[in-house]
Amino acid sequence: MLEHGGRLRAAAARYGIALEDWLDLSTGIAPEAYPVPPIPSAVWQRLPEDEDGLSEAACRYYGTPRVLALPGSQAAIQWLPRLRPAGVVAVLEPSYEEHAAAWRAAGHEVRPCSSGELPLMAAAVDAVVIGSPNNPAGQRFLRKQLLDMARQLEQRQGWLVVDEAFADAEEKSESLVDVAGSAAAPNVVVLRSLGKFFGLAGARVGFAIAGEAILDSLAEAIGPWAIAHPSRLAAGAALADSDWQCAQRQRLQRDGARLHELLAAAGLGESSGTALFRYLACDDALALHGFFARQGILLRHFARPAAVRFGLPATTAEWQRLALALEQWRRR
Repeated sequence: MLEHGGRLRAAAARYGIALEDWLDLSTGIAPEAYPVPPIPSAVWQRLPEDEDGLSEAACRYYGTPRVLALPGSQAAIQWLPRLRPAGVVAVLEPSYEEHAAAWRAAGHEVRPCSSGELPLMAAAVDAVVIGSPNNPAGQRFLRKQLLDMARQLEQRQGWLVVDEAFADAEEKSESLVDVAGSAAAPNVVVLRSLGKFFGLAGARVGFAIAGEAILDSLAEAIGPWAIAHPSRLAAGAALADSDWQCAQRQRLQRDGARLHELLAAAGLGESSGTALFRYLACDDALALHGFFARQGILLRHFARPAAVRFGLPATTAEWQRLALALEQWRRR
């Protein structure tokens, strides 16, 4: 199993700090979650049904005619590689490590690539897997760049898989959700998640946007009742609430800029990222991670390349706590 952010209980045990005393900045999940409405008791008693309006709400939100609701986008990450014969896959590095691991496990040859190498690789591989914005470093790819890669891949019946888990806080102009699976981009698969922007990681809801043949194969592989009934209810409400989405987008853009400025003021150098996190590549990343952990602040550490990722604090007290720790690190 690969290691991910959010392993707060393990950190509490390792550093001897009570669970409730931690500030968890390791996940990139929005600190303010969508306020899920009360769940009627009948929702717990009945199996989920596809005709509950969730897919329609997702289609309206993403601006696409077809989606497949998933038990988190992780389900598609694991199953998509099994729907193709073994081939050569170019994967952006560094990126969410589950992508490369899933393609390797399905028998594919994975070729890690930098963002500059990917457009060239598209002409020579069977699939390209990319995050936009990318996790963990936050690189973004222009819509034209992505569609150019998709056209090159289409000549060999290849796929372009774009993980847009962190795209909801961004401008929609560079997203491919509106064309994925259409005649303009029949070989594009876009993955979206409600865990980050909506702060509903515990609901385990995501979506795949692609052509009907790919979505049908993916649905068959995942099986029935993939998403719990309460999670479907929460997701449907969140996707339909445009006022909350607008306020959340403004809130995250504001706080993302604040975090960027705070890290720069602490002398940590230039960071990259999104409205939900900042990524800092530095030689002393492990020491930085340990320093903060001993104060009960959990960051996400990356060994290769050496880096840390800071998520957003939620409250005034948490912002002050982070600022104090950064000042102590600067003056150590």
